[in-house]
Amino acid sequence: MEVNPRQRAEQAEFRAFVDQEILPVADLFDREEKIPSSLMEKLAHKKYFGPVIPEKYGGSGMDFVTYGLLHEEIGRCCSSTRSLLTVHDIVAQAILRWGSRRQKEYWMPRLASGEVRAAFALTEPSVGSDAKSIEMTATDTGAAYILNGKKRWITGGQTADLFLVIARSQEGPAAFLVERPNPGMRIEAISGMLGVRASMLAELHLENCRVSKDAIVGRAGFGFSHVVATALDHGRYSVAWGCVGIAQACLQACLRYTSRRKQFGVYLKEHQLIQRMITDMTTNLKAARLLCLQAGYLKEAGDPGSIMETSIAKYAASTMAFKAASDAVQIHGANGCSSDYSVQRYLRDAKIMEIIEGSAQMQQLMIAQYSYQHYQY
Repeated sequence: MEVNPRQRAEQAEFRAFVDQEILPVADLFDREEKIPSSLMEKLAHKKYFGPVIPEKYGGSGMDFVTYGLLHEEIGRCCSSTRSLLTVHDIVAQAILRWGSRRQKEYWMPRLASGEVRAAFALTEPSVGSDAKSIEMTATDTGAAYILNGKKRWITGGQTADLFLVIARSQEGPAAFLVERPNPGMRIEAISGMLGVRASMLAELHLENCRVSKDAIVGRAGFGFSHVVATALDHGRYSVAWGCVGIAQACLQACLRYTSRRKQFGVYLKEHQLIQRMITDMTTNLKAARLLCLQAGYLKEAGDPGSIMETSIAKYAASTMAFKAASDAVQIHGANGCSSDYSVQRYLRDAKIMEIIEGSAQMQQLMIAQYSYQHYQY
Protein backbone atom coordinates (compact mmCIF):
# COMPACT_ATOMS: atom_id res chain seq x y z
CA MET A 1 0.00 0.00 0.00
CA GLU A 2 1.63 3.22 -1.17
CA VAL A 3 0.84 6.88 -1.74
CA ASN A 4 0.42 8.00 -5.32
CA PRO A 5 2.74 10.54 -7.03
CA ARG A 6 0.39 13.47 -6.34
CA GLN A 7 0.13 12.61 -2.67
CA ARG A 8 3.90 12.18 -2.46
CA ALA A 9 4.43 15.60 -4.04
CA GLU A 10 2.01 17.20 -1.61
CA GLN A 11 3.76 15.54 1.30
CA ALA A 12 7.04 17.02 0.10
CA GLU A 13 5.38 20.44 0.12
CA PHE A 14 4.07 19.89 3.64
CA ARG A 15 7.54 18.78 4.78
CA ALA A 16 9.22 21.85 3.32
CA PHE A 17 6.76 24.14 5.11
CA VAL A 18 7.05 22.54 8.54
CA ASP A 19 10.84 22.22 8.32
CA GLN A 20 11.09 25.94 7.65
CA GLU A 21 8.30 27.37 9.78
CA ILE A 22 7.78 24.96 12.70
CA LEU A 23 10.75 22.67 13.30
CA PRO A 24 13.25 25.40 14.30
CA VAL A 25 10.90 26.89 16.91
CA ALA A 26 8.91 23.87 18.17
CA ASP A 27 10.97 23.55 21.36
CA LEU A 28 10.42 27.27 22.01
CA PHE A 29 6.66 26.79 21.63
CA ASP A 30 6.90 23.99 24.20
CA ARG A 31 8.76 26.17 26.69
CA GLU A 32 6.48 29.17 26.25
CA GLU A 33 3.37 26.95 26.19
CA LYS A 34 1.75 28.70 23.24
CA ILE A 35 1.63 28.84 19.47
CA PRO A 36 2.17 32.41 18.23
CA SER A 37 -0.50 34.06 16.11
CA SER A 38 2.08 34.59 13.36
CA LEU A 39 2.30 30.82 12.78
CA MET A 40 -1.48 30.47 12.92
CA GLU A 41 -1.73 33.05 10.15
CA LYS A 42 0.80 31.15 8.04
CA LEU A 43 -1.15 27.93 8.56
CA ALA A 44 -4.32 29.73 7.47
CA HIS A 45 -2.57 31.09 4.39
CA LYS A 46 -1.58 27.53 3.41
CA LYS A 47 -5.22 26.45 3.92
CA TYR A 48 -4.18 24.01 6.61
CA PHE A 49 -7.25 25.01 8.62
CA GLY A 50 -9.53 23.66 5.93
CA PRO A 51 -7.83 20.65 4.37
CA VAL A 52 -10.85 18.35 4.28
CA ILE A 53 -13.46 21.08 3.88
CA PRO A 54 -14.89 20.98 0.32
CA GLU A 55 -13.63 23.53 -2.16
CA LYS A 56 -17.11 25.04 -2.52
CA TYR A 57 -16.74 26.32 1.05
CA GLY A 58 -13.20 27.56 0.50
CA GLY A 59 -11.36 24.49 1.76
CA SER A 60 -8.74 22.36 0.01
CA GLY A 61 -10.94 19.29 -0.38
CA MET A 62 -8.04 16.94 0.40
CA ASP A 63 -8.52 13.21 0.28
CA PHE A 64 -8.06 11.50 3.63
CA VAL A 65 -4.71 9.94 2.81
CA THR A 66 -3.23 13.31 1.88
CA TYR A 67 -4.75 14.76 5.04
CA GLY A 68 -3.00 12.04 7.03
CA LEU A 69 0.32 12.86 5.41
CA LEU A 70 -0.15 16.51 6.35
CA HIS A 71 -0.71 15.58 9.98
CA GLU A 72 2.25 13.21 9.95
CA GLU A 73 4.55 16.01 8.84
CA ILE A 74 3.18 18.55 11.32
CA GLY A 75 3.22 15.92 14.08
CA ARG A 76 6.86 15.17 13.25
CA CYS A 77 7.78 18.70 14.21
CA CYS A 78 5.19 19.85 16.77
CA SER A 79 2.38 17.81 18.28
CA SER A 80 0.87 20.96 19.82
CA THR A 81 0.40 22.59 16.43
CA ARG A 82 -1.11 19.41 15.05
CA SER A 83 -3.47 19.17 18.02
CA LEU A 84 -4.80 22.68 17.40
CA LEU A 85 -5.50 21.80 13.78
CA THR A 86 -7.07 18.50 14.81
CA VAL A 87 -9.70 19.98 17.10
CA HIS A 88 -10.47 22.64 14.51
CA ASP A 89 -11.02 19.91 11.92
CA ILE A 90 -13.15 17.92 14.38
CA VAL A 91 -15.61 20.79 14.64
CA ALA A 92 -15.58 21.36 10.89
CA GLN A 93 -16.25 17.68 10.21
CA ALA A 94 -19.12 17.59 12.70
CA ILE A 95 -20.80 20.59 11.08
CA LEU A 96 -20.13 19.27 7.59
CA ARG A 97 -21.67 15.89 8.41
CA TRP A 98 -24.50 16.82 10.78
CA GLY A 99 -24.97 20.58 10.57
CA SER A 100 -27.89 22.41 8.99
CA ARG A 101 -27.59 24.13 5.63
CA ARG A 102 -27.40 27.49 7.41
CA GLN A 103 -24.64 26.25 9.72
CA LYS A 104 -22.63 24.93 6.81
CA GLU A 105 -23.03 28.05 4.70
CA TYR A 106 -22.16 30.34 7.59
CA TRP A 107 -19.39 28.47 9.38
CA MET A 108 -17.61 26.42 6.71
CA PRO A 109 -16.02 29.35 4.82
CA ARG A 110 -14.93 30.95 8.10
CA LEU A 111 -13.44 27.71 9.39
CA ALA A 112 -11.74 26.95 6.09
CA SER A 113 -10.02 30.35 5.97
CA GLY A 114 -8.93 30.27 9.60
CA GLU A 115 -10.89 33.45 10.27
CA VAL A 116 -12.69 31.43 12.94
CA ARG A 117 -10.76 28.87 14.98
CA ALA A 118 -12.66 26.09 16.67
CA ALA A 119 -12.31 23.77 19.66
CA PHE A 120 -14.12 20.64 20.81
CA ALA A 121 -15.52 20.69 24.37
CA LEU A 122 -16.40 17.20 25.57
CA THR A 123 -14.25 16.27 28.59
CA GLU A 124 -15.25 17.48 32.05
CA PRO A 125 -13.52 17.61 35.46
CA SER A 126 -15.23 14.37 36.54
CA VAL A 127 -15.80 12.80 33.11
CA GLY A 128 -13.11 11.48 30.78
CA SER A 129 -13.29 8.08 29.11
CA ASP A 130 -16.87 7.61 30.34
CA ALA A 131 -17.98 10.45 28.10
CA LYS A 132 -21.65 9.45 28.14
CA SER A 133 -21.79 10.51 31.78
CA ILE A 134 -21.36 14.21 31.02
CA GLU A 135 -22.77 16.50 33.66
CA MET A 136 -23.11 19.77 31.74
CA THR A 137 -26.80 20.54 31.32
CA ALA A 138 -28.74 22.21 28.52
CA THR A 139 -32.11 23.52 29.65
CA ASP A 140 -34.72 24.26 26.99
CA THR A 141 -36.47 27.56 27.75
CA GLY A 142 -38.55 27.51 24.59
CA ALA A 143 -36.71 30.29 22.81
CA ALA A 144 -33.17 29.11 23.61
CA TYR A 145 -31.02 26.66 25.57
CA ILE A 146 -29.24 27.58 28.80
CA LEU A 147 -25.96 25.70 29.37
CA ASN A 148 -24.46 25.14 32.81
CA GLY A 149 -21.34 23.20 33.75
CA LYS A 150 -17.60 22.91 33.22
CA LYS A 151 -15.38 21.49 30.50
CA ARG A 152 -11.70 20.71 31.06
CA TRP A 153 -8.60 19.92 28.99
CA ILE A 154 -10.03 21.79 25.98
CA THR A 155 -7.31 21.96 23.33
CA GLY A 156 -7.08 25.44 21.83
CA GLY A 157 -9.60 26.71 24.35
CA GLN A 158 -7.52 29.75 25.26
CA THR A 159 -7.89 31.30 21.81
CA ALA A 160 -10.78 29.51 20.05
CA ASP A 161 -13.61 31.59 18.60
CA LEU A 162 -16.11 28.73 18.34
CA PHE A 163 -16.72 25.74 20.61
CA LEU A 164 -18.59 22.54 19.85
CA VAL A 165 -19.97 21.85 23.33
CA ILE A 166 -21.58 18.55 24.34
CA ALA A 167 -24.28 18.88 27.02
CA ARG A 168 -27.15 16.82 28.38
CA SER A 169 -30.60 18.05 27.37
CA GLN A 170 -34.00 16.66 28.33
CA GLU A 171 -34.02 14.73 25.04
CA GLY A 172 -30.53 13.36 25.59
CA PRO A 173 -26.96 14.44 24.75
CA ALA A 174 -26.77 17.33 22.30
CA ALA A 175 -24.02 19.26 20.53
CA PHE A 176 -24.10 23.05 20.58
CA LEU A 177 -22.10 25.68 18.72
CA VAL A 178 -21.13 28.30 21.29
CA GLU A 179 -19.48 31.47 20.05
CA ARG A 180 -16.92 33.51 21.86
CA PRO A 181 -17.44 35.95 23.46
CA ASN A 182 -20.55 34.91 25.34
CA PRO A 183 -21.45 36.57 28.66
CA GLY A 184 -22.17 33.14 30.14
CA MET A 185 -18.75 31.72 29.27
CA ARG A 186 -15.58 32.11 31.33
CA ILE A 187 -12.27 30.62 30.20
CA GLU A 188 -9.31 29.70 32.40
CA ALA A 189 -5.94 28.81 30.90
CA ILE A 190 -4.35 25.50 31.91
CA SER A 191 -0.56 25.31 32.04
CA GLY A 192 2.17 23.02 33.33
CA MET A 193 1.05 19.91 31.46
CA LEU A 194 3.32 16.92 30.89
CA GLY A 195 3.17 17.14 27.12
CA VAL A 196 1.65 18.99 24.16
CA ARG A 197 2.31 22.07 26.27
CA ALA A 198 1.76 24.61 23.49
CA SER A 199 -1.75 23.41 22.66
CA MET A 200 -3.20 26.20 24.81
CA LEU A 201 -5.48 24.07 26.97
CA ALA A 202 -8.31 25.69 28.87
CA GLU A 203 -11.13 25.02 31.28
CA LEU A 204 -14.54 26.34 30.23
CA HIS A 205 -17.04 27.57 32.79
CA LEU A 206 -20.54 27.92 31.38
CA GLU A 207 -22.88 29.69 33.78
CA ASN A 208 -26.36 30.37 32.42
CA CYS A 209 -24.79 30.46 28.97
CA ARG A 210 -27.56 31.22 26.50
CA VAL A 211 -27.45 29.77 22.97
CA SER A 212 -30.08 29.91 20.29
CA LYS A 213 -32.09 26.90 19.16
CA ASP A 214 -30.34 26.90 15.79
CA ALA A 215 -26.99 26.39 17.55
CA ILE A 216 -27.69 22.64 17.83
CA VAL A 217 -25.69 20.46 15.46
CA GLY A 218 -28.01 17.70 14.30
CA ARG A 219 -30.73 17.48 16.91
CA ALA A 220 -31.06 16.93 20.63
CA GLY A 221 -30.46 13.30 21.54
CA PHE A 222 -27.99 12.73 18.67
CA GLY A 223 -25.03 14.21 20.53
CA PHE A 224 -23.16 10.95 21.10
CA SER A 225 -24.48 8.52 18.53
CA HIS A 226 -23.80 10.92 15.68
CA VAL A 227 -21.84 14.09 16.45
CA VAL A 228 -19.38 12.79 19.06
CA ALA A 229 -18.83 9.56 17.14
CA THR A 230 -17.89 11.56 14.04
CA ALA A 231 -15.68 13.89 16.05
CA LEU A 232 -13.73 11.18 17.88
CA ASP A 233 -13.24 9.09 14.76
CA HIS A 234 -11.72 12.06 12.97
CA GLY A 235 -9.60 12.94 16.00
CA ARG A 236 -8.23 9.41 16.30
CA TYR A 237 -7.27 9.44 12.65
CA SER A 238 -5.28 12.64 13.03
CA VAL A 239 -3.64 11.46 16.26
CA ALA A 240 -2.62 8.17 14.64
CA TRP A 241 -0.83 9.99 11.83
CA GLY A 242 0.66 12.46 14.30
CA CYS A 243 2.13 9.52 16.21
CA VAL A 244 3.75 8.27 13.03
CA GLY A 245 5.28 11.74 12.78
CA ILE A 246 6.59 11.58 16.36
CA ALA A 247 8.20 8.19 15.71
CA GLN A 248 9.73 9.46 12.48
CA ALA A 249 11.26 12.37 14.39
CA CYS A 250 12.62 9.97 17.02
CA LEU A 251 14.19 7.76 14.38
CA GLN A 252 15.82 10.69 12.59
CA ALA A 253 17.16 12.08 15.87
CA CYS A 254 18.63 8.71 16.82
CA LEU A 255 20.24 8.12 13.44
CA ARG A 256 21.96 11.51 13.68
CA TYR A 257 23.04 11.10 17.28
CA THR A 258 24.37 7.57 16.98
CA SER A 259 26.36 8.55 13.89
CA ARG A 260 28.13 11.37 15.76
CA ARG A 261 28.47 10.17 19.34
CA LYS A 262 31.28 7.80 20.32
CA GLN A 263 31.44 5.48 23.32
CA PHE A 264 34.18 2.94 24.00
CA GLY A 265 36.09 4.17 20.98
CA VAL A 266 33.39 3.61 18.35
CA TYR A 267 30.26 5.39 17.19
CA LEU A 268 27.11 4.37 19.00
CA LYS A 269 25.68 3.01 15.76
CA GLU A 270 28.34 0.26 15.83
CA HIS A 271 26.95 -1.22 19.04
CA GLN A 272 24.59 -4.13 18.41
CA LEU A 273 22.09 -3.19 21.12
CA ILE A 274 21.75 0.26 19.54
CA GLN A 275 21.21 -1.41 16.17
CA ARG A 276 18.48 -3.54 17.70
CA MET A 277 16.68 -0.45 19.03
CA ILE A 278 16.96 1.28 15.64
CA THR A 279 15.63 -1.87 13.95
CA ASP A 280 12.59 -2.03 16.24
CA MET A 281 11.94 1.69 15.78
CA THR A 282 12.11 1.41 11.99
CA THR A 283 9.97 -1.71 11.77
CA ASN A 284 7.27 -0.49 14.13
CA LEU A 285 7.15 2.88 12.40
CA LYS A 286 6.60 1.30 9.00
CA ALA A 287 3.89 -0.99 10.37
CA ALA A 288 2.02 1.91 11.99
CA ARG A 289 2.22 3.98 8.81
CA LEU A 290 0.67 1.11 6.84
CA LEU A 291 -2.20 0.86 9.35
CA CYS A 292 -2.81 4.59 8.97
CA LEU A 293 -2.80 4.27 5.19
CA GLN A 294 -5.29 1.41 5.40
CA ALA A 295 -7.62 3.53 7.54
CA GLY A 296 -7.21 6.46 5.17
CA TYR A 297 -8.05 4.50 2.05
CA LEU A 298 -11.14 3.03 3.73
CA LYS A 299 -12.24 6.49 4.87
CA GLU A 300 -11.86 7.83 1.37
CA ALA A 301 -13.93 4.93 0.03
CA GLY A 302 -16.66 5.54 2.60
CA ASP A 303 -16.21 2.04 3.98
CA PRO A 304 -17.87 1.65 7.42
CA GLY A 305 -14.96 -0.57 8.41
CA SER A 306 -12.79 2.53 8.51
CA ILE A 307 -14.01 3.30 12.04
CA MET A 308 -12.48 0.17 13.54
CA GLU A 309 -9.39 0.42 11.32
CA THR A 310 -8.90 3.95 12.64
CA SER A 311 -9.10 2.71 16.23
CA ILE A 312 -6.56 -0.01 15.44
CA ALA A 313 -4.27 2.53 13.79
CA LYS A 314 -4.59 4.94 16.71
CA TYR A 315 -3.85 2.24 19.27
CA ALA A 316 -0.89 0.80 17.38
CA ALA A 317 0.60 4.16 16.42
CA SER A 318 0.29 5.73 19.87
CA THR A 319 1.86 2.79 21.71
CA MET A 320 4.54 2.54 19.04
CA ALA A 321 5.33 6.27 19.29
CA PHE A 322 5.74 6.12 23.07
CA LYS A 323 8.09 3.13 22.77
CA ALA A 324 10.08 4.90 20.05
CA ALA A 325 10.34 8.06 22.12
CA SER A 326 11.34 6.13 25.25
CA ASP A 327 14.09 4.36 23.29
CA ALA A 328 15.18 7.66 21.76
CA VAL A 329 15.68 9.18 25.21
CA GLN A 330 17.55 6.03 26.31
CA ILE A 331 19.86 6.21 23.30
CA HIS A 332 20.59 9.87 24.01
CA GLY A 333 21.33 9.10 27.66
CA ALA A 334 21.58 12.14 29.93
CA ASN A 335 21.40 14.37 26.85
CA GLY A 336 17.97 12.88 26.15
CA CYS A 337 16.75 14.23 29.48
CA SER A 338 17.93 17.73 28.63
CA SER A 339 15.95 20.50 26.96
CA ASP A 340 18.89 20.80 24.56
CA TYR A 341 17.51 17.77 22.71
CA SER A 342 13.96 17.44 21.37
CA VAL A 343 13.62 13.75 22.21
CA GLN A 344 12.48 14.61 25.73
CA ARG A 345 9.61 16.60 24.20
CA TYR A 346 8.76 13.72 21.90
CA LEU A 347 8.51 11.40 24.92
CA ARG A 348 6.23 13.77 26.83
CA ASP A 349 4.04 14.36 23.77
CA ALA A 350 3.86 10.65 22.91
CA LYS A 351 2.53 9.84 26.38
CA ILE A 352 -0.34 12.26 25.79
CA MET A 353 -1.16 10.49 22.52
CA GLU A 354 -1.85 7.27 24.46
CA ILE A 355 -4.53 9.14 26.43
CA ILE A 356 -6.36 11.58 24.16
CA GLU A 357 -9.16 10.76 21.70
CA GLY A 358 -9.81 7.52 23.57
CA SER A 359 -7.07 6.03 25.74
CA ALA A 360 -5.03 3.01 24.69
CA GLN A 361 -7.07 0.92 27.11
CA MET A 362 -10.38 2.09 25.60
CA GLN A 363 -9.07 1.18 22.16
CA GLN A 364 -8.09 -2.27 23.44
CA LEU A 365 -11.62 -2.87 24.72
CA MET A 366 -13.20 -1.80 21.44
CA ILE A 367 -10.79 -3.79 19.29
CA ALA A 368 -11.26 -6.93 21.41
CA GLN A 369 -15.07 -6.63 21.26
CA TYR A 370 -14.90 -6.16 17.49
CA SER A 371 -12.66 -9.24 17.16
CA TYR A 372 -15.08 -11.45 19.10
CA GLN A 373 -17.96 -10.26 16.95
CA HIS A 374 -16.36 -10.49 13.53
CA TYR A 375 -13.76 -13.27 13.59
CA GLN A 376 -14.47 -16.98 13.75
CA TYR A 377 -12.92 -18.99 16.55
